[in-house]
Amino acid sequence: MKYLFGPVPSRRLGISLGVDLVPLKVCTLNCVYCEVGRTTTLTTERKEYVPIDDVIAELDEYLSENHVLDYVTFSGQGEPTLNSGIGKIIKFVKEKYPQYKLALITNGTLFYDEKLRKEVLDVDMILPSLDAVIKNSFIKVDRPSPNLKLDKIIGGLISLRQEFKGQIYLEVFIVPGLNDSEKDIKALKENIEKINPDLVQLNTLDRPGTESWVMAESIDTLKKIAEELSPIKVDIISKYHARTEIESYDKNIEEFILKTIQRRPCTDIDLKDILNIHINEINKYLSQMLDDGKIIAEESERGTFFRIK
Repeated sequence: MKYLFGPVPSRRLGISLGVDLVPLKVCTLNCVYCEVGRTTTLTTERKEYVPIDDVIAELDEYLSENHVLDYVTFSGQGEPTLNSGIGKIIKFVKEKYPQYKLALITNGTLFYDEKLRKEVLDVDMILPSLDAVIKNSFIKVDRPSPNLKLDKIIGGLISLRQEFKGQIYLEVFIVPGLNDSEKDIKALKENIEKINPDLVQLNTLDRPGTESWVMAESIDTLKKIAEELSPIKVDIISKYHARTEIESYDKNIEEFILKTIQRRPCTDIDLKDILNIHINEINKYLSQMLDDGKIIAEESERGTFFRIK
């Protein structure tokens, strides 16, 4: 499959089949923490970045085999809502395979577009991000396209909540020293109350991000932030829930990765090419193996290399 990956062991969605709608790495943001790497095409232009009919053909072939899935998830190696054909795919799955639930993992930056909001109304769950609502913090953490305006992003999320009847889980990624100040959290809380998501999910670095200086926030600080956001419902999702407990975690894939990097250290891109496994799936296994102490990450000019500990 060229546009499908997984099922991946998702902490938030269980057994999740990924659908990739943009090439590596087309996005509206260039976040300092992104585990997929630096954005190569920073844009807000919506177009058919990958052929929608081909994506639908792959989905039809896969879903017709009645696989057990918790979700079919639009995510991948860039921002899925940039693909102008996402609505067509949603309509196809909902009409032909209504037994499958759909989730959209998005950075949430384009919901000011009324057309996009209408296109995604039939998914079951939307998981947008909002890392900061103070302009300086937003720019430092998310490094947005110049075409994006923070007030429009927040307004789009508010409009989405008013129009969308499914669940919205809002992810907030905390980067120590950039968006975790008392001022940031207070402003964030005020805006989250306006957006009114079903749940806020606090996250922090799980494995090396785009910039090597980005560190993980401590669990104590995440708990403190969760308390400061009260009475908003908050869940801490980072690495404190083991992926190995998820049914779709495949020990064979873990073993393939370990055997590969035992021969020589590799980047996630190297592993993707060698093993022919989608980079999002590779990264989920790398994160778990780092947590388990089976591998270590080392920075170099060519990126982050992983090797046996």
